[in-house]
Amino acid sequence: MIGRHNFQLLLNRHHGTPGVVVLPDNGFRRAKEEITSWPGYAPTPMVPLPDAAEAARVASVHWKDESGRFGLGSFKALGGAYAVLRVLAVELARRGDAASATSADLADGKYKEATRGITVTCATDGNHGRSVAWGAQRFGCRCVIFVHPGVSKGRRDAVAAYGAEVREAPGTYDDSVRAAKREAEKQGWFVVSDTSYPGYTEPPRDVMQGYRLMAEEAAEALPAPPTHVFVPGGVGGLAAAVSAQMRARYGKDAPRLVVAEPDRAACLMASAEAGQLTAVDGPLDTVMAGLACGEPSLLAWQELERAAFGFVSIPDEAAVACMRALHRRQPRIVAGESAVAGLAALLLAGRDGFGRAALGLGEDSRVLLFGTEGATDPELYARLVAG
Repeated sequence: MIGRHNFQLLLNRHHGTPGVVVLPDNGFRRAKEEITSWPGYAPTPMVPLPDAAEAARVASVHWKDESGRFGLGSFKALGGAYAVLRVLAVELARRGDAASATSADLADGKYKEATRGITVTCATDGNHGRSVAWGAQRFGCRCVIFVHPGVSKGRRDAVAAYGAEVREAPGTYDDSVRAAKREAEKQGWFVVSDTSYPGYTEPPRDVMQGYRLMAEEAAEALPAPPTHVFVPGGVGGLAAAVSAQMRARYGKDAPRLVVAEPDRAACLMASAEAGQLTAVDGPLDTVMAGLACGEPSLLAWQELERAAFGFVSIPDEAAVACMRALHRRQPRIVAGESAVAGLAALLLAGRDGFGRAALGLGEDSRVLLFGTEGATDPELYARLVAG
């Protein structure tokens, strides 16, 4: 399905050890009840990939296609907008403007005089910022999104289309996270980030609770429980959310969770190797823009350090090859650069003797993949799949 490429694989020596509860189930139930009530909500498709299963020499591969989620093009629509709602509800209650504002109240403008004076902010590689901006527009508050120079014009324009102000901060994604934090502290804004750090955990926790809905939908749609789940890395929020939901649903029979990262931004693998949360330096120059993160999320790492089975880092060339393979198959699957990390990791490890043995991949394995985004930068997508 794709050619041979170099990759790295690291098994997590702390897999299965006890740890803290990062995402309480009552928080997920609240997120699920809220998000499933929104106009336009529907579970995203589950697509069998028999060609990928044959290439990886496993029983089945299923692809959870997030390209149509709420019209935003990625799974992140589930997290950022929900966290904006939570921030606004808490702040309105604190100010005495509304004891229990609902999403319908906010969307109808019932408290618009109060919400228009509230500003939410975050850093983004594209998709999270789009979700936060969408939530801010829908619920009636101001939004400022920070990007780094590597974020494409197409992704910036997609964020701005929801009424957000887009500001560039020099450096990497992690530098833009710090820029958003500094400006929020100075201006009295509210950070709605998908990454967490010491002293800042609640909005990222809400973001991750929203992401769990995608994993719950996937479990409901599969014909049989998966034995393996391959999920993109980044700061780790998605992987941790999927991990928490798989453990909540399947208990001791939870599938093996494999985290896939760009080889130029493999901060989660570095953390597993070091045995503690670890940042990676450098320009983080990868085509997988949504995964170009050098510093793991604190909350995500607290889940993954014990629940992830392994970590695989892949080169950009493998990701692009997967995009092209999905684009050319019938029926076509439109998958962005970051969406295909898990597929690339599966195909590379599945055709490697050591990789198969280390991850326990066999001809009876049932693999779940999360296609986390569509063509969120259509111009770049067209250029990459045309090769």
